Amino acid sequence: MNAKYGRAPVTVVYTHISDRYAPFHAKTIGSTVRDATHVLDGLLNHRSEIETEEHYTDTSGYTEHIFALCSGLGFRFAPRIRGLGDHRLFCFEKPSQYELLKPLLGGKVRVKTIRDNWDEYLRLVTSPRTGTASSSVLVSKLAGNPRHSPLAAALREIGRIERTLFTVEWLQSPDLRRRVTIGLNKGESHHTLKRAIRFYRKGSISDRTRLEQDVHAIALSLVVAAITLWNTAYLDHALKVLAERGTPVPDAYRSHISPLGWEHIGITGTYSWKQSQVRSC
Repeated sequence: MNAKYGRAPVTVVYTHISDRYAPFHAKTIGSTVRDATHVLDGLLNHRSEIETEEHYTDTSGYTEHIFALCSGLGFRFAPRIRGLGDHRLFCFEKPSQYELLKPLLGGKVRVKTIRDNWDEYLRLVTSPRTGTASSSVLVSKLAGNPRHSPLAAALREIGRIERTLFTVEWLQSPDLRRRVTIGLNKGESHHTLKRAIRFYRKGSISDRTRLEQDVHAIALSLVVAAITLWNTAYLDHALKVLAERGTPVPDAYRSHISPLGWEHIGITGTYSWKQSQVRSC
């Protein structure tokens, strides 16, 4: 149970989708666990040909540890952080040396902590990449005992550097803010379609075991992927027809066309009642 979702038991399905609306990883997670714990599982264990360059999440998918791990693994992490103005920046010198920026600074990066644990950090980021350890297990263990783990402290310092650089770019780049918002909106559209498909069971999952729940999550993603593929094929055909008729759709508009619509799809199927069958009933 989780205060965010009320007193009813809840199962959360964490889905990763590409910028082309295709779901490439789905798993059920506990409702009391932050999304950030499972971010890297989807980026590393999706078994598809997708190569992620930039990953978007909302605030629940963000921690400084994830910033540090994504940097080491070669992913650009771009979360939309709620209340970003309340988060302080970190620098390599004493904050007193930056008089004009002092209200924005939260402290000094402990470089020695990073240097002392750099080799362990490299081993850590290698483990989930090679499959020797689950990234969600590593993240949860590091987050559970941060004060007594030198490696967790080093991750936090690296994450502070990465978050500071990201925050500065976020404040200066409208293109970055627009890109993140578009990416997250694609995810929301994806979830809306899933809720429409599962409305006949009111969106509930009655399976008890984690394996059965994962199977349902993957099957639901497969149905969404099939609808997305069908819509994409027919949208492409419609665009060609319009071009042949002399009314082409401008390229600037194409990027705003989503293949996740379902108003034209019979979610529950088509029921045909013949007159003879009605009379016999």
